[in-house]
Formats: sequence, structure tokens, C-alpha cells
Amino acid sequence: MTRLLVLIMGAMATVIFALVILVVLPKSMLSTLQAPPGLEAPTAQQLAGRQLYISNGCVYCHTQQVRDPSFTADIRKGLGNRPSVPEDYIHDNPHLLGTMRTGPDLFNVGSRLPDRNWQLLHLYQPRALVPWSIMPAFPFLFRHKAEAEPGDEVLDVPQPYAPAEGVIVVTEEAEALVAYLLSLKHDYPAPANSIPENDNAEEAQP
Repeated sequence: MTRLLVLIMGAMATVIFALVILVVLPKSMLSTLQAPPGLEAPTAQQLAGRQLYISNGCVYCHTQQVRDPSFTADIRKGLGNRPSVPEDYIHDNPHLLGTMRTGPDLFNVGSRLPDRNWQLLHLYQPRALVPWSIMPAFPFLFRHKAEAEPGDEVLDVPQPYAPAEGVIVVTEEAEALVAYLLSLKHDYPAPANSIPENDNAEEAQP
């Protein structure tokens, strides 16, 4: 019985320790963060696109984090002009940092690829723009019609990916997802208190 009690108390102590270190302490440290002046709150359309990004599994192949240049080449690869900081995710719930880069990082995709038509076509058929792409196509986010109706936005799909007959029409879902992707711009200056000391030292050097 004594051993069982020790085992239970040890398990409880472990859980409490983990709760304090992994939940309570980080929450207290991050609770006072403010959104940077350059970071805009998402619109209703962008939030809808974010849900489509999650539900279609984009988060499994794309990260949203530019890592420190002291141990990665993220900045040299053009993924951003600085490492990401906690304030960049102030509007994200949950955050979508991701763990795999099967596809490129999207933290600044709205700055790197701001062409809305490019993004729409890339969603419909990635290989129409990037022949070697392994990204799956998302034609179900569009509508195939025999002919366009008033108010329809027709997607200009090149051969051989265009349908033999009819047109491809952009839907609200495709619009929302592209709006979310284009909102991913974190090229504003990072808050001063989030810049590591060694980065400040480097910036101060002539």
C-alpha cells in the first residue's frame, strides 16, 4: 500500500511539474504580448480561409515559421527578412507553425507571391505553374460549368489542364483560402523586446 501511495504521489508530482513548466509558466510569460503595429487582425474571409487551410491538411506539409539564421538558411532562402517572434502569432488560435516542410514555408507567402491569380491557379492545379510540384491539386474548391454566368469569375487555366469543355469558376472557398494566404505577410519590423541580444549586436556593427 505504501509503495502504491508513493507511486501515485510521484505521478501527481510529475503531472503538476509538467503543467507548471509547459502551460502555466509559458502562458504567464506570453500573456502580456501585444500585436505589432504592422500586423493586421484577420478579416472574416481570411478566417474562413484559415479554416480551409486547416481542414484540407495544408498544415501537414507547410510550416509558418522563419527560423534563426544562426542555425538555418531560412532567411538566405528568401523565406523572410527576420526570424519569426511570438508576437507574430498573436491572432492565431491555434498557431500553425507546422512541423514538416514537404512544401515551402508560408510565413511570408503573401509578400513573396502576392499575385492573386497565381495563387488561384496554383490551388486549382499546381503543375500548371510549377511542373515538378508534388502538391495535390484542389479542383473541388472551384466549379466546372458549361458556361459562365453573370458575376462568375472564370479562372484562366492553360492547356493541358483546362477542361475540354466549359469553364472553371472561382468559388467563395477558393477566394477565402487565397485571401488567407495573401494575408501571410510578416515583413514588418519585429518588436524590439523580441530581438535576441546577439542580433542587436550584429545590427549595431558597421
